Amino acid sequence: MLRDTIPGLERIFHTDIDTPKVVLISGPPGSMKTSFCYNMMTRYVENENTFGLYTTLEETVESHLQNMKSLGINLSLNMQISDITDLREIDMIVEEEEETDYIEFMEKMLRHFKKEKGDAFKVFALDSLGALYSLMEHEENMRKKMFYFFKLLRDLDLYSFVVMERSMGAEANLLGNEGFLVDGVMMLGIDRNRGKLTRYIQVEKMRACKHNMEKHAIEIGKDGMKVLGPIFE
Repeated sequence: MLRDTIPGLERIFHTDIDTPKVVLISGPPGSMKTSFCYNMMTRYVENENTFGLYTTLEETVESHLQNMKSLGINLSLNMQISDITDLREIDMIVEEEEETDYIEFMEKMLRHFKKEKGDAFKVFALDSLGALYSLMEHEENMRKKMFYFFKLLRDLDLYSFVVMERSMGAEANLLGNEGFLVDGVMMLGIDRNRGKLTRYIQVEKMRACKHNMEKHAIEIGKDGMKVLGPIFE
């Protein structure tokens, strides 16, 4: 089950998360959003012998893999990692041409892997939504495009995780349109209490799933991530 992928995650999810689901993995810089998402996905595809696709718009594949190895997160041959830095460079060079539709590109890639892998293709991640918006900043009707993109992810019966930068403090609960379009919201944050910094995870929303809504501390060890007990403020 997905809740068995990271030790301690069962403390939060009392029932499993079923497909299809589109889930925001949100939080400020340094809250380990990418690491949490990749760690969860790799363990799932290894445990279930399924296939996953991780699309990063902010790093190269080499940089991403190096970062994951440095945190003790096992890499999996069942996980395909794709970066779109080459297409970003093309856009910068050919300014007069029509901008690349990155959503359309990802849709084609998703359909390709679904056709190739069939039901074995179970998990997908987009890292990050902010990078996608910046690449398509001149595109109109982005909310409509994202609505149909999320619909496609559900139609493909995937666990889909969308990484999104999010500020702490007073604006932490303001997710904009994305919060309405997705099925779940998982907040990764940094608690500053008594001069100590503690990373935590908090599930704010998850449709058709019984879950705890308290902040739970997370730690990074030699074997990757662990979810610890609740943080009492």
